[in-house]
Amino acid sequence: MDLHDFSLIAAVLAIAAVVALFAVRLKQPLIVAFIGVGILVGPVGLGWVTSDGTVELLAHLGIAILLFLVGLKLDLHLIRTTGPIALATGLGQVAFTSVVGYFIAIALGMDTVTAIYVAVALTFSSTIIIVKLLSDKRELEQLHGRIAVGFLIVQDIVVVLVMIGLTAFGQEGTDNLALGVGEVLAKGLGLLIGIALLMKFVIPTLIRSIAQSQELLVLFGVAYAVAVAAFSDWLGFSSEVGAFLAGVSLASTPYRDALGARLVSLRDFLLLFFFLALGSQLEFTDARSQLTGAAIFSLFVLIGNPLIVIIIMSLMRYPVRVGFLAGLTVAQISEFSLILAALGLSLGHISNATVSLITVVGLITIGGSTYLILYSHQIYAKIGPWLEKVFDRTQGRTVALADPPSDTDVILYGLGRFGGHVADRLGQSGWRVLAVDFDPYRVEKNERPNVTAVFGSAEDIHFLETLPLSRAKCVVSSVPLLDTNKALLHGLRHHDYRGCVALTAHTMRDAMELQRSGADIVLEPFDFAATTTANSLAEMIVELERRRDDEDGAAGPVTR
Repeated sequence: MDLHDFSLIAAVLAIAAVVALFAVRLKQPLIVAFIGVGILVGPVGLGWVTSDGTVELLAHLGIAILLFLVGLKLDLHLIRTTGPIALATGLGQVAFTSVVGYFIAIALGMDTVTAIYVAVALTFSSTIIIVKLLSDKRELEQLHGRIAVGFLIVQDIVVVLVMIGLTAFGQEGTDNLALGVGEVLAKGLGLLIGIALLMKFVIPTLIRSIAQSQELLVLFGVAYAVAVAAFSDWLGFSSEVGAFLAGVSLASTPYRDALGARLVSLRDFLLLFFFLALGSQLEFTDARSQLTGAAIFSLFVLIGNPLIVIIIMSLMRYPVRVGFLAGLTVAQISEFSLILAALGLSLGHISNATVSLITVVGLITIGGSTYLILYSHQIYAKIGPWLEKVFDRTQGRTVALADPPSDTDVILYGLGRFGGHVADRLGQSGWRVLAVDFDPYRVEKNERPNVTAVFGSAEDIHFLETLPLSRAKCVVSSVPLLDTNKALLHGLRHHDYRGCVALTAHTMRDAMELQRSGADIVLEPFDFAATTTANSLAEMIVELERRRDDEDGAAGPVTR
């Protein structure tokens, strides 16, 4: 079909919008829809889009902005706050998947280089998709959500290092290997030194002036990312590496969040063209063997990746439930896997058929894992007891309170954002608190006055036997999960607890359900915070107006 570029883009965008609407209705990430549109408008389908031209240029810009934002949002503090579990799980899963995936690929008749690319592509999971799904489920701040984001950041760092290695050593080298390696190292060191000098002497002053205009800040971000990406490509590294380093160089500035928020929409729009270009490159010349290989690799990713996460977290004495929920987040391959495949194709290491295979695996695993994450709790309710029998190792962390504190006034479940503040206030007020949390990091780091922290779970009815229920005046759960709170309430009734029970709910429906179940007090932190804030604002506005009406005209700030 012979279309002008503008008309072509218009037609493709219209089709993408319609297909994306169906994907949203099916609760699927838009990546799946966009790759499907690429297949539809590519040579296999309508033949509108080829692997070169306007779409490919926009695709390169999309990848550069994506890597720029990854560098911009690089939060090493999150890895530290999740303790060694993020590094152990992230690196352990990468190592396991790549090694086992390599041998599966060899068994399927692939050559060594192709097998390495396929194996490495299977190891990475999509930070963008996982964060979106966990955020929609309000699980981003829960233990499994924080651990998942932690090891996804580890994976992002690994994939950038892999791309650096491929682009540095994957091109035609010189006859002298030592000279070639030295040249690569010198160029890489020069690039890093240049970025470091910009971070030290140029960027702080420059971006402070630029940030006075939000529109100019966005333009600078895009221009800077693309310029460093182009310079990196000129040095022989990939443009993706340069874009990532450009983001890292701005990550320590106070404007990174504002810049990142404004570029997210541009990233999402431009990535549409990357997935369109990728879909248009797919070959199905040997569809039968590709589908067989794709099915084998997809089952490996959907089952093997979560399993290794469960095993690693179990060995580190985390509850099986936390390991299962975190493990489901790696039951897919990511957009970085597809970028890696495209990079291998551009370097001549793999063929279009291999890119097609990896892409099909991506479609299957992204689509399948989305439903696994959406219905994770229902799935765990079915298979959780079996998994706990096989993998549970929490006994080594559970503190048996054979001689529990005799001065316990309140038993508090959960030391998260809300529960931590509750523990602080109760302890400062002189209440003696026994806090229970199944995040070992929180337990080990607890230094609150009058607060003793132990490892345990609100869903473990047997753990209640070790707690001083007969002396506690109140049991409080700051965990906002309905099923967890109902299980705790059932356990307390089973042990004939007579004190006050206060449970937490984030929605009105959950609050009403807890009231019907017999909770004495239902804590609604969002509703309470909104009510308190509104009342304080009303009082401050009245006070400010009164002061402005005073004859002396003094009108300083009013605070609460």
